[in-house]
Amino acid sequence: MAITTACTGFTVLQPISEIINLPLDQVNFVVCQLFALVTAFWFRLYLHPSKTSPFIRHVVATLLGLYLALFCFGWYALHFLVQSGLAYGVMIFTGVEHMHRYCFVVTMGYLTFCQITRVYVFDYAMYSADFTGPMMVITQKITTLAFEIHDGMTKREEHLKPTQKYLAVRKMPSLLEYLSYNCNFMGILAGPTCSYNDYIGFIEGKCYEPKHLESNGKENGKLKQSDPSPKWDVIQKLCTCAVSLMVYMVIYTAYPTGYVIDDSFMASNPFYIQVLYLYISMLALRPKYYFIWTLADAINNAAGFGFNGYNTDGTPKWNRISNLNVLDIEFATSFKMFLDNWNIQTALWLKRVCYERCPYNPTAATFLLSALWHGVYPGYYLTFITGIVMTKAARAVRHNVRQHFLSSATLKLIYDVITWACTQIAICYTVVPFVLLTVGPSLKFYRSWYCCLHLICLLLILVLPVKSRHSHEKQPQQQQNSVQASEHNCISTPDNNFNRKQKAT
Repeated sequence: MAITTACTGFTVLQPISEIINLPLDQVNFVVCQLFALVTAFWFRLYLHPSKTSPFIRHVVATLLGLYLALFCFGWYALHFLVQSGLAYGVMIFTGVEHMHRYCFVVTMGYLTFCQITRVYVFDYAMYSADFTGPMMVITQKITTLAFEIHDGMTKREEHLKPTQKYLAVRKMPSLLEYLSYNCNFMGILAGPTCSYNDYIGFIEGKCYEPKHLESNGKENGKLKQSDPSPKWDVIQKLCTCAVSLMVYMVIYTAYPTGYVIDDSFMASNPFYIQVLYLYISMLALRPKYYFIWTLADAINNAAGFGFNGYNTDGTPKWNRISNLNVLDIEFATSFKMFLDNWNIQTALWLKRVCYERCPYNPTAATFLLSALWHGVYPGYYLTFITGIVMTKAARAVRHNVRQHFLSSATLKLIYDVITWACTQIAICYTVVPFVLLTVGPSLKFYRSWYCCLHLICLLLILVLPVKSRHSHEKQPQQQQNSVQASEHNCISTPDNNFNRKQKAT
């Protein structure tokens, strides 16, 4: 099997790529993820913690992960080891007091360097399954771990929030543990990000031991003596993957987003048709992400990772590292609700390394970090700068208008329908540059809409009063603990204070 010098890795699947008319890198990616899914079942059954030592589980998970990376990306996969090695050197040779900052700068700097060279030196248009995608997830894991080590080894217990106490790492990981966390076969290609303590608990077989809390913070009193099976959850997620892939390949092919800036299309169709086309196009585009993230979640579940306690009826929950809630996204009635359920683990990463720790304008800082993390295409920055304005305007409207529609079920229904439509249009409008990537087409789209949503949002921010950040922080301690306990035990849902102010795509 030959390996090319491009980002497509092994070429053994080239005939399949030509038959189905898809790029080789995408075919390699999907095949490797399906291989990882089968391997995950084997890993859970035959390398179970009751049968195998953590050392063996770490070694196997790491070697399989590196092989998949090599298969998908060829020698570009060495960047994963270089990035991880540089960050581990910073962790070992730098004092823990400032290690998290240095690690953040080095890791993000290396990721940005690779993104710049990939886009502006090699191939600007190469956007599908490229090697910087896994590096983005590794960046999240490295920086998350650095902050967790800093919290665990430099801060006193009373100075940590309940969630930070749980996440804090009390000793430096070994090189094997560190590489296994970053490069295991379950998450090296598409994530999702998880906490280091959760991953080590999974490897050592401790993730089922404690009683689990419900999302409202109350114990359900159920303690299973045997490992719960993820079989039905995996099957359900694979069905979601199949439907998502079909919708994306059939509908998005017929309604590509780039057509919204076609001169003949804009000249021959009224504005409401253009709006409807944009909504259908974005509706058909999102299933691509549903497919990738749901398949990644299923792989981790098949290996036994992602268990999150039990529902009130005693059935197991496997959503601890889930990245999205599809129905809540498609039927979101507010910008906040949409963001709460989209790319959840990235939102948690942004919260923990930026929003909670940034002393000045954490909302804007979080959006800008998200843009930098995504890459160097100008469209990303246009999207996230627009997202700042949209988020602040949506919060202002919600705080000033929503309470007037809660007096009756009819008014509430009217409010929900209107806000659903407004939310979907606002999301589509915001993310068009994210899809188009370049400045010219993005500005052409916004000009075709006369930048109307930008102007409306700025007007709403100026006219409507909004509660300050500090007013939320003054809530009773018991309420804070309840919210934080909820996040602790259902990690897929960021806490309410963060969700009001944060956007991640």
